[in-house]
Formats: sequence, structure tokens, C-alpha cells
Amino acid sequence: MRTTIVRLLSNMASAKEISLYLKRFARMDAARFAVVKVGGAVLRDDLDALVSSLAFLQQVGLTPIVLHGAGPQLDEHCAAAGIAKRALDGLRVTPPETLAVVRRVLLSENLRLVEALQAAGVRATSIQSGVFEVEVLDPDRYGLVGKVIAVHTPGIRAAIGVGSIPVIASLGETGGGQILNINADWAASELVKELQPYKIVFLTGTGGLLDGDGRLIDSINLGSQYEALMGAAWLHSGMRVKIEQIHDLLMQLPPSSSVSITRPDELAKELFTHRGSGTLVRRGERIEQHTGWNALDRTRIAALIESGFGRRLAADYFEATQPWRVFVSEHYRAALLLTREVFAGGELVPHLDKFAVAHDAQGEGLGRAAWQAMRASVPRLFWRSRPDNPVNEFYLEQADGCIKSERWNVYWYGLESLAAIGQAVDHCRARPASLKEHCHA
Repeated sequence: MRTTIVRLLSNMASAKEISLYLKRFARMDAARFAVVKVGGAVLRDDLDALVSSLAFLQQVGLTPIVLHGAGPQLDEHCAAAGIAKRALDGLRVTPPETLAVVRRVLLSENLRLVEALQAAGVRATSIQSGVFEVEVLDPDRYGLVGKVIAVHTPGIRAAIGVGSIPVIASLGETGGGQILNINADWAASELVKELQPYKIVFLTGTGGLLDGDGRLIDSINLGSQYEALMGAAWLHSGMRVKIEQIHDLLMQLPPSSSVSITRPDELAKELFTHRGSGTLVRRGERIEQHTGWNALDRTRIAALIESGFGRRLAADYFEATQPWRVFVSEHYRAALLLTREVFAGGELVPHLDKFAVAHDAQGEGLGRAAWQAMRASVPRLFWRSRPDNPVNEFYLEQADGCIKSERWNVYWYGLESLAAIGQAVDHCRARPASLKEHCHA
């Protein structure tokens, strides 16, 4: 087990980040930590990675709730039984002969995962029934497919109470005891609405949502990006439906909840690092843009900066700093403050003076969303950061270049001449600090 932890931790960032998330997760009701939805392809192709990641979570004292499907396995077993697959509206049409296969395969896959976890020393509980109360959706159209009308959690909570991972099959029963097939994504959504977890994780082979060029989308802030996404020409039907489902789900959850789509071997990285892995989708906050201090609450801006940096802001900061643009989330939990500095020949070049994310919002993807909003309207920029700043890895991803020194690292993008880069470096090295070295309560 120790080798599992070392392997997973070696792929992640600092111990400080891991500690931050462990403390955050430890403060909540154990049943509200995370719901992990596992696709059938993951059970078929990535079982070892899934077991390792779940083992790690249990080792650090966390108990996720696992719900699984078995789509590819059902296709294979139905074909072997001579049963043709039919789907309508994304649902598997389930006549009685198909239901018999569905039940047998789901129970088999459930036990296979539980046995693999137990073989690795992980406490796990098989839950094959009693969670999803259903009614028949439309027997003429879909056959024996259920719509969830109630979620019962005593069995889940009993498992969590003894530190055992509940592993739930996506089967439902009517009030009269009739077993029905239920879509695993629907089941996960209803479970999430009932439990209101901090994290919702969909484990897939692709490891996230892909854009029109096939590239991974690392984060989506629904508050500021949903309308644009829905209007994107490349958003094909399947992914469009997935984003709509996630949007509808998150709108019914606390603002702190999020959906992560990632691979099994990246689960710990997604949960315990700011950078994460795969695609992180949050309700998020609208990112507002201002051109001065007048429309802003300076007290809240100051509190945000001090929370993000852990140091006091200089008393004369607002008088000494003339903003050119301020990008701030609607609840003042993330902000970028830009000035414009004069280069040789009178050229005005945007400079990032502060990029702050409130301590309790770090890791939510809100800072990245604010950065993306800024980047969309600011084609060139330079800024500095202390060498020990944990955000520097992100800065390197965003920058065209970086020059490091003992006191400051200087970053830029969109600066085309060596002369402009040299002036940016000189400005950053000469610019006085506006944060005090220590923050006293």
C-alpha cells in the first residue's frame, strides 16, 4: 500500500496543496466527500488503476461513494446471447430478455470490483439493491427502464460509517419489487442530488471533455462560459448533452460543488492538487471587468488579496496604484489587477500587478476562469512572481517566456521584441513591493 501512495504522490504537487485538500475534506460529513461514477469501459480496461486510486483515498482517511455502469460488457453479453442492441434517446431499450442480461452482468461487475478492492486490502461493500426506488419510464417505448423517484441512503451511510467504500450497481426497484434497468448517469445524478457531495467525479477512458480540435478542456466555468459553449459549432450532440446534464446538475448543488471528468490513474491528482487533471466543471462565478476602482468595493478587494497571498496589503496601495483593467469574480473570490506601464517611445504595455484567489476558493478553478477572461481581451502582458510561489507552474504554462532571479521571476506573453522583454524585466525588478512580508491577524 505504501508504494501506491508514493507513486500517486510523486505525480502530484506540493505537500501544502495535499494538506489543504485533506483539511477541507475532513471538515465535511463523510458522505459528502465524493461520488465517483465509473463507466463500464473503466472496469474492463483500467481496473488496476481504479483500485490503486481508491486504495489511496481510503489510506488517507477518505471514503468515496462509487457507482458503476457496465455498458460495453452488456453489449458483449447481449451479442453473445443473440440479443440485438436497441437504443432510443440515449437509453438502452430493455425488454425482459435484455433485463435478465443487465441484471446478471451488473451484479457480476459489481462483485468483480469489490473483490479486486478487497484483494488490495481495501474495505469495500457491495450494494446491489435498495438505493434507487424507480417507476417504469415508458414501457411501450423503452421496455423495463426505470426513472428514479427516490434515493435511499441508509446502506450507503452504514458502509461509510465503518470506513468501507460503498460500491453501487445502477439497478433500481419499483415499490412492488420489480427490478428495472436505469441509466448509470441518471442514477449518479439522482444520488448526487440526494447527498450534495463536494466532488462529483466521472471516470472515463478519454480523461475529460475534448474541444473541436480534439484537445482536452482543462476547466469550464459555467457562470462565464456556458452560453458561449452552447453556441460553439464544434460542440457535437453527445458532448453537448453531457455539458447540459452537468450544468443542470450543478445548478441544484451548493456553489462549492464541482464535476471532474478524469482517468482512474489521475483521480488523486484531480482531488488533491490545484492544477488537477482532466476537465473540471464548476458552477463558477461571472467574471466582471472594470476600468478603475470606482465601481469596486475596495474593502473586499483588499480582503481578497490578503487572503490569497497571506500578507497585508500596503496601506497606500489603492492611492499608489492606478488600475487599467480589473477582472473580478462576482463574489470577490478571484481577481486580476492590471496596470499599464510606459516603455521606451511612450508605448503603454499591460502589466499584471496582482492575481489573487481567496484561500477558500483555491483549487476550484475560479482563478483559471478569471485568467481566461482576462487573456481573451488582453493580447500581451508581463508580470512577476516570487520564486517560491506555488502558482509558478501555471504561469509557465501561460507565458511565452520567463527570466528567473533570486528575488523575482518575470513572465510575459505577446511581447515580440527583445527590447520590450528587457524593459519588462527591468520594470519588474525595480517595482516596489506592495505586500508586507508577514500577515498578522
